[in-house]
Amino acid sequence: MQVPQGKKIYFLSDFHLGAPDKVASLNREKKIVAFLDAIKEDAYMVFVLGDLFDFWFEYRKVVPKGYVRILGKLAELTDRGIAVHFFVGNHDMWMSGYFESELGIPVYFQEKYYDFNGKKFIIGHGDGLGPGDHGYKFLKSIFRNPICQFLFGLIPPALGLTIAEYFSRKSRIATGETDNHFLGEDQEWPIQYCRSVLKTTDVDYFVFGHRHLPIEFDLNAASRYINLGDWIKYNSYAVFDGYQVTLKYHA
Repeated sequence: MQVPQGKKIYFLSDFHLGAPDKVASLNREKKIVAFLDAIKEDAYMVFVLGDLFDFWFEYRKVVPKGYVRILGKLAELTDRGIAVHFFVGNHDMWMSGYFESELGIPVYFQEKYYDFNGKKFIIGHGDGLGPGDHGYKFLKSIFRNPICQFLFGLIPPALGLTIAEYFSRKSRIATGETDNHFLGEDQEWPIQYCRSVLKTTDVDYFVFGHRHLPIEFDLNAASRYINLGDWIKYNSYAVFDGYQVTLKYHA
């Protein structure tokens, strides 16, 4: 796929709208919407790599209350012909058609391979990659199980959302310290995943979210791993200008 001259591809992740409270979430949402409005003139594509929400579950006829600003802005982008792609995160994996039907945004549940201007990308949320984190991988298999999702959907929304929001808060508390610093190559599971892929496939850029820490790491002379950070602490994102990917920060 060729990116038109003067156009860019933007990558963002981990907004966690809804956390830690309504006031902070609303302020963050307004900042993100302003950013999306500012990039709409030169954006060719926008990739949102998961955890847009701190929790999201689509009941058959109910979706979580709020978030009209971000949803409206995403709809505006797609209406303008800007392709928006969404990769589910570990906090908003329970999607079942709302983004596709209402916003025109395709939703992906696994990392995907892309070729832009001859540069090879692997893009995804980044959770559960690499050799470790076995406890989370087990929980993910349960949360992604269609039967478990069906059973959860039988719980009345008011109760179900309250339960889910509680576990989302617990998840943030459990990972709070590891999100603050680079753990080293051997303990950064996405880096181990990238190295395993490079044994058989040439990739120029691995772009992931999930870690909440902005990271740029050269895997070899031709390949780079980029973690997007988050919009809670860093307001960080990445942009591909047709030649290279750069990690940036929004004021």
